[in-house]
Amino acid sequence: MSKPKPIDYVDASGEVRAVYDDIKSSRNVPDVNNFWKYLANDPKTLSRTWQSLKEVMAPGALDPVVKEMLYSPSA
Repeated sequence: MSKPKPIDYVDASGEVRAVYDDIKSSRNVPDVNNFWKYLANDPKTLSRTWQSLKEVMAPGALDPVVKEMLYSPSA
């Protein structure tokens, strides 16, 4: 069985590009990291994970830096 490869923006479907664009604009980064690129092999999981992370990172009682440390998908 072959190992999945990361999906770069130029090779991504419209659905994946929309999530990438949202991640880049929300996090003010020029590109998404490999965590998201590998998740893009399953666009539904990519979208669901990003939506979940956005909910966790929404304004609340905890500082965003603390939330990032607790919920880092790359940890």
